[in-house]
Amino acid sequence: MKKLLFSTVAVAVATAITPMTVSAQASDTDQAKVDERIVVTGSRIKRTEAESAAPIQVFSAEDIETSGVTSLEMVLQRMSASAGFAGNQSNAYWTGNGYGTAQVNLRGLGINRTLVLLNGRRIVNGGTGANSSVDLNMIPVEVIERVEVLKDGASAIYGADAVAGVVNIITKKSYDGFAIEARTGATDSGDAQDRSVNLILGTSGDKGSVMATVGYRSSDALNMSDQAKCALAETVPGELRCFGSSSTVGGRATILTGPDAGQRINFNQDPSGDGDSFAPYDPDIHNFDYFPFLNSVNPVSNWNFTAFGDYHLSPDTTFFSEFVYNNRTSDQLATPGTLRGIELDASHPTNPTGEDIRLDGRRLLEGGPRIFFQDVNTFRVVTGLNGVVGEGWNWEVAYNYGRNTAVDGMTNIVNTQRLAQGLDPNTCGSDGIPCIDLLGFGDLTDEALDHIMFRTSGDGGNEQRSLTANITGDLFSLPAGWVPVAFGVEHRKEKGWRNPDSSIAAGIMNTNQAEPIEGQYTVNEVYAETSIPLVADKQFAQHISLDLAYRYSDYDTFGSDGNYKASLHWQVSDDLKLRATKSTAFRIPNIPELFGGVAEGNLTTTDPCDGWDQPGKDPVVAANCSADGVPAGYTQLGATVLTTVGGNPNLKPEDADTFTAGFVWDVSYIENLQLTVDYYDIDVKNAIQRIPGSTKLAVCYNSDNMSHQFCSDEHFTRDPLTGEINFLSAQPTNAATENVSGIDAAMFYQTQIAGFDTNFDWNISYLKEYTFAPFEGAPEIEYAGYITGGRGSYAQWRSNASATVKGDNWRAHYGIQYIGGADDINASPGDIGAEAPSVFYHNVQGTYYVNNELSVTGGVNNLFDKEPPFIQSWTDANTDTMTYDLLGRQLYVKLRYAF
Repeated sequence: MKKLLFSTVAVAVATAITPMTVSAQASDTDQAKVDERIVVTGSRIKRTEAESAAPIQVFSAEDIETSGVTSLEMVLQRMSASAGFAGNQSNAYWTGNGYGTAQVNLRGLGINRTLVLLNGRRIVNGGTGANSSVDLNMIPVEVIERVEVLKDGASAIYGADAVAGVVNIITKKSYDGFAIEARTGATDSGDAQDRSVNLILGTSGDKGSVMATVGYRSSDALNMSDQAKCALAETVPGELRCFGSSSTVGGRATILTGPDAGQRINFNQDPSGDGDSFAPYDPDIHNFDYFPFLNSVNPVSNWNFTAFGDYHLSPDTTFFSEFVYNNRTSDQLATPGTLRGIELDASHPTNPTGEDIRLDGRRLLEGGPRIFFQDVNTFRVVTGLNGVVGEGWNWEVAYNYGRNTAVDGMTNIVNTQRLAQGLDPNTCGSDGIPCIDLLGFGDLTDEALDHIMFRTSGDGGNEQRSLTANITGDLFSLPAGWVPVAFGVEHRKEKGWRNPDSSIAAGIMNTNQAEPIEGQYTVNEVYAETSIPLVADKQFAQHISLDLAYRYSDYDTFGSDGNYKASLHWQVSDDLKLRATKSTAFRIPNIPELFGGVAEGNLTTTDPCDGWDQPGKDPVVAANCSADGVPAGYTQLGATVLTTVGGNPNLKPEDADTFTAGFVWDVSYIENLQLTVDYYDIDVKNAIQRIPGSTKLAVCYNSDNMSHQFCSDEHFTRDPLTGEINFLSAQPTNAATENVSGIDAAMFYQTQIAGFDTNFDWNISYLKEYTFAPFEGAPEIEYAGYITGGRGSYAQWRSNASATVKGDNWRAHYGIQYIGGADDINASPGDIGAEAPSVFYHNVQGTYYVNNELSVTGGVNNLFDKEPPFIQSWTDANTDTMTYDLLGRQLYVKLRYAF
């Protein structure tokens, strides 16, 4: 019945087109106007960009060039409308099956609620398999003509995922000639070097055009110890001190029997010392300095090839094709592995204590650091026909196929089965199995390391297939103008898979356990859109139109749903335009959310019971920690907690309602000055959320008598002997509601200063509210104005401003990015790092055009070398790596030759 319904609707749409071609008569003047129209992001109807009823921010090729960035991710993540978490080179540890993946997050609503398009069509997800977002690494900036960012819900136009908005990357359609450009840059200390080389060539004629690009970009690592000398914490009230990981190189253990049961001890850490010696554990003496074994910025390399072409089969029909290929290799430095929870009885030959013990944290420094690596290939092919039928009806049929495949893995991972053999006195010492002594640094021999250390390798991918058909034109005329319409159908299949190393899936490797992932879904959709002119050429109403859109979606996994969009466009006068939009969205859980299985990861987590019995601690928190059995004098031993993550097969779809309203004012008394202001309000029901462990713990221990649902064993448990957290869940759930609202404003001004053409632009975003209720009836958790310790910053104010001045043979650009102050959501008032100050980043660039073929560009990003602020619940490098610049001052130079 579902297939029959879809087929019936498709046939009805196709049948309706025939009489429309007769009724859509137009004069030569009207036809000229039609020819000037384009498809603007947020609508399928051809119109001029100024007629859009939706708030759209446009980045031109020149804007991207003058920004001084080397990748699309940097352009989008600097937007004032960006917030929260998105993967990039400095926070790749939090991308989930997508180490090294670059993403965009509008409004902070999540990377999976921001739809990324290429020339108005979907892009296959990228990463290492079963991913939930596009990898922006695959789009070279050199091929981009402009980027249109729709800051409005658009599920009725593009289908699911467009809850927060749409990023539509428009490529150059044709190019005549040949150009080569080369760039190199580094920090002012010579670190984190980057380099790129790009070629572009093309030709065009009466019958068609073809354009191709080849490019290479790579950037080096920046070690975390170069950015931050050590991990900092307020271990003494009012004073920041270095602290390390409680997984020590000698081995931290707990005595389980005898008069000293419960006492923590640490084994020898001197390579020349007595391997059997041990002493009471002292974090100031024994903890491990792990910053030198991590990167603030991780290395990445990209090879890419693109080709775009079209051929006119007839005056009214054109064949077109797009091809994009990208290879990304990236890696992340990780600390030497840790062994936990190994019990050795008093009689074990390596146990010198005379009592049963549990080894709680042994850092395998002898084996060296781990390296996470990825080799990712992504390609996308689009081919189709478009043209004109009748009097001005534009049609298109296209097939879109994208595939992403990856190989990834880790080095220096312990095989726990082999470890058990070497620890068992009954099996070690024969059959080539060495006896292993984990107690004491230096007692782990090279033979033992060779026996237990391995390199793992897994594979995965994503695949997308879609077939679309669209037609748009003017249906009939009303007194206020023509009524344009657009119809279309789409059949799409999404697939994702992830095959971890078989030993990891079997749980025999000492790393984050992960299960295989495989899932897919198919959706059939039909949509219709129109713009009804209501009033024209009246006082205070030059033009009023009502835009309507509806999309019906039928999923094979969750059934069917319909979404609508209604927009009012009111041109009050030549100077002033008012606009408002109301829309709905329906998003099904994506493949990793639904089929992701269960995995574990060591995630940065703040334990609110750390030092709960010290003066100044919140009395509610202190009382709850005491009642929960956390011993007096308890100290969180490290910055990370082993956390359960992955998918949730019980997830349900989420629904969203979006409202935006604003105005565009072309100030008549100041030539070329335009101001825009837009209010937005987005409500998501059954919101699919992964709530960070730090937030769960903070909410639980701040509730009266630990009454919050987060306090149940379903969410976390503690070791009854030591009080340490030994289980913490951050799997996605359907939260009751998620609400976000705020205001966007922008100013654009063109003028001449001292005879030079000068452009000014300023974008500012105010996040009024970001709340979510984790379950029905629960108190709302507020994110607006906070840094979340795992989801990034939700600073209430963000802004970007720039000025560009052009001479006859030169151009100068100055840009400022502003991130407002925010509070640490997990910190107590008065703590060091409880508040992050406002931050300004200044970027400057200049270009000199030597002649018509050769130009030289130089610039400095983060001109004043602004350091990231200290955040108490930092994700890494003592700050929020999802928000602040970790490179410091960066200098670059670029040469371009074209003919």
